[in-house]
Amino acid sequence: MALTHAQIILWLQQCALLFEQNSDYLTDLDREIGDADHGLNMNRGFRKVQEKLPEFEGQDIGIILKTTGMTLLSNIGGASGPLFGTFFIRAAKPTASLQNLELNQLVEMVTEGVEGIVNRGKAEPNDKTMCDVWWPVVESLKHSSEQNLSLKEALNQAQVVAEKAAENTIPMQARKGRASYLGERSIGHKDPGSASVVLMIQALANSINA
Repeated sequence: MALTHAQIILWLQQCALLFEQNSDYLTDLDREIGDADHGLNMNRGFRKVQEKLPEFEGQDIGIILKTTGMTLLSNIGGASGPLFGTFFIRAAKPTASLQNLELNQLVEMVTEGVEGIVNRGKAEPNDKTMCDVWWPVVESLKHSSEQNLSLKEALNQAQVVAEKAAENTIPMQARKGRASYLGERSIGHKDPGSASVVLMIQALANSINA
């Protein structure tokens, strides 16, 4: 079972839907330790991506992901635009010319995207950033690939891992971004970016389970 071209497009549709539905939730999280605009920004960015979906018919997955990244880069404000945009732009490299992705290729895609985020944001483990969710997701997908699990099983497991990892950011003290200015006051709040990663993994699982 491979992740098809149509399911990649469905993933982006699901992202747009989930970010619209969770805009207030993400903004409330960001109000505690940020600028109170994360939900609005993510919703706006993926709404712009959704508007481009008709252009993706016939395009390979690499082009779809690169276009998505460029769209997010130019439509999401603050640090999130460059970081989420970079994820998709870098994820496009190993998927160039492909119309379908086997699980091992999905692992390559996500790994490359996350490395792009790390290189751009210089995050380290327990900095209370989205990377504290991305890293466990990558490890989960790699483990599933090694165990020869199906894409559906792998993504369902990755979603569970992502949700737990996002909860694990709550007791962390932020060491990157605006939240780091709060020092110990950042403890006790979930990182908004990590919550957005959960939604992206949920959207990808939904595209398989549909």
